[in-house]
Amino acid sequence: MKRFILTGAPGSGKTAILRQLELDGFSVVEEAATDIIAAAQNRGIAEPWKSPSFIDDIVHLQRTRQLRASHQPDVFQLHDRSAVCTAALAAYLGHTISPALTAELERIKREAIFEKQVFFIRNLGFITNTEARRITFDETLRFEKIHEQTYRDHGFELIHIDPAPVIARVSIIKPCLTKQ
Repeated sequence: MKRFILTGAPGSGKTAILRQLELDGFSVVEEAATDIIAAAQNRGIAEPWKSPSFIDDIVHLQRTRQLRASHQPDVFQLHDRSAVCTAALAAYLGHTISPALTAELERIKREAIFEKQVFFIRNLGFITNTEARRITFDETLRFEKIHEQTYRDHGFELIHIDPAPVIARVSIIKPCLTKQ
């Protein structure tokens, strides 16, 4: 099975691309951070990213989803973010890299869970905030740089997907998946 990571800064259009790829028949493993934020906000926690357990909560859900998806018979899987993204998020937020995150980063490297080529969706030049995404465009640019460097530091090769309509971006990604 080939597992590819599709990632990028908040508001880059990543989710729209993943939805189109899913409609085109590709298996998608959902992102964890947004769901962790939404669940906490539903419990009345306005800014869950300030919680000491935030990063580990993401790591646990990501690992659970990845392991569950490993039993599916798909030839290709697209993972909406990974533990490397969580490491970038921890750096951006000023959280320490926890033992749980360290162990997960080591596991995905040791077991070669993901392909070395990562689809890095570039920012669109603006940001649209949501309840879970409260970030300025300048903050997005700063996070994007941290994100890129974190992937490089972990030995991944970034395939940049520049701003364009969703279908155009998908048409760049699909041939990379099928030629593997």
